[in-house]
Amino acid sequence: MNFKSCFFIGHRDAPEEILPALLEAIEGHITNYGVGEFIVGNYGVFDRLAAKALVCAKSRHPEIILMLLTPYHPAERSMEVPPGFDGTFYPPGMESVPRQYTIARANRYMIDHADCLIAYAWHPASNAKNLVEYALKKGVPVMNLAAPLQE
Repeated sequence: MNFKSCFFIGHRDAPEEILPALLEAIEGHITNYGVGEFIVGNYGVFDRLAAKALVCAKSRHPEIILMLLTPYHPAERSMEVPPGFDGTFYPPGMESVPRQYTIARANRYMIDHADCLIAYAWHPASNAKNLVEYALKKGVPVMNLAAPLQE
């Protein structure tokens, strides 16, 4: 398999203890699947942990590209590029999306365009879980770090 890009989706209240699993998953995606671009959001603990793990991975693999997903138009809500990241990404066509749906729509766009997904989603009544199921239906490979919790 020759993956190129990886997106992250997870619960806002993910436990800090998943950081080692995130580090391992990212390393595996770089070395085993050829992922060269990672895109992560900026809302909640999971996104923060993924960003931390990605910056750490970039110190070992400076060739990878790290992008911060911005669901709001940059003119409406500007965002500084965090240290270690290469830039921000605003999905095309989001200008017409009602504000209350922008994060969910941006996440769905990324699943439609990413080669794989690293997730932390277990709660059945959550948008994160819905997005993981959406990715699986589309045939996007998903590594769900919360899967052991479901057994």
